[in-house]
Amino acid sequence: MQTPDPSTPASQSGFGNTFSSEALPGALPVGQNSPQRLPYGLYAEQLSGTAFTVPRSEARRTWLYRIRPSAGHPPFQRLERQLAGLEPGPITPNRLRWSPFAVPAERTDFLDGLIRLAATAPAEQASGVSVFLYRANASMESVFFDGDGELLIVPESGRLGIDTELGRLEIGPLQIAVVPRGMRFRVELLDATARGYLCENHGCPLRLPELGPIGSNGLANPRDFLAPLARYEDRSGPVRLVQKFLGELWACELDHSPLDVVAWHGNHVPYSYDLRRFNTLGTVSFDHPDPSIFTLLTSPGSVPGQANVDFVIFPPRWMVAEHTFRPPWFHRNLMNEFMGLIQGVYDAKAGGFLPGGASLHNRMSAHGPDAATTRQAIAADLKPQKIENTLAFMFETGQVLRPSRFALDSPQLQSDYDGCWSGLPRTFDPQRR
Repeated sequence: MQTPDPSTPASQSGFGNTFSSEALPGALPVGQNSPQRLPYGLYAEQLSGTAFTVPRSEARRTWLYRIRPSAGHPPFQRLERQLAGLEPGPITPNRLRWSPFAVPAERTDFLDGLIRLAATAPAEQASGVSVFLYRANASMESVFFDGDGELLIVPESGRLGIDTELGRLEIGPLQIAVVPRGMRFRVELLDATARGYLCENHGCPLRLPELGPIGSNGLANPRDFLAPLARYEDRSGPVRLVQKFLGELWACELDHSPLDVVAWHGNHVPYSYDLRRFNTLGTVSFDHPDPSIFTLLTSPGSVPGQANVDFVIFPPRWMVAEHTFRPPWFHRNLMNEFMGLIQGVYDAKAGGFLPGGASLHNRMSAHGPDAATTRQAIAADLKPQKIENTLAFMFETGQVLRPSRFALDSPQLQSDYDGCWSGLPRTFDPQRR
């Protein structure tokens, strides 16, 4: 486990907490949310991520104490340039896999480089997800917020500095960040280029999964999540503010930075997490556990036990199962699986699935380890084995992920993906047990 870099921004730890932070002493009012007059001549504003009347345990809201209220902006105008991949592609039940998409040669920031690969439904739906790739070679100059969902950012290469209304997060490969719905932010590149994955969650906010028989510890522990400390920009000058609304990009121009929050308190907050801190659990006897045991975050769905989306990771771990076919078993699943690879090799695929690439197996699609991996696993000497230098992940949702036309027409789509299972021989012998 790596020691945290002391140069990273100061933060506070915990998950689901009601945090508070102030960048100037006494800027945060005490005992009430909206006094008649605020310290430093600030304005009070509430950002709500859930309806006011949801149960207290479900409520997500943050009070912001800012230099100028967010309401002070001109009308938004629809941008001529929209995100790539907004048009749904033709329906297909087939298994799909994409090679990595290259970072463009022309100047491209985080927002410009988004490609929608697949989505469960139009963005106005109150559930479901949209899955994007991002590619960038420049820092954002505009400020962005997403009205359609919260954003789970999963870097594959390149470090990001994410300046939000509540403060700054810095992440790189093997880390993630979540930016709540409606939170304004700007992405700075800390390396020459960056590439990764983004899950836009239209449903219930992500939370930690229940542990059930596992008990009170394990998987992702709350203390390892980091929320920012207040940090504000007090500067004048033109700033373009872009929002995503019902799938489309709209923009207006402000005469100041909208990242001007001096103090805040609440639980509708951005946060980061280091994937290397995930406490992986698995069998110490036989058989391969259900992959749900690798769930890091979940957004509950309307059907009990069927998530709107699970974020599942497959990190380095020991394999010790006796008398067991150790790779993920062959299966057909009600849930719909989008997979990405951050580093190394995924233990169910010997080739073709590359860092920065992706695969999609929709409901009842038969899949599992490829032929080479299967042959190796059947013949393996079952000594304890450390799976190292790898990290794959999955966005698993109860709704079908329909690929975009852009994704289906892209040269990165691997036309020979089905062939990875074609080498599985018939080994059945009724005379052998």
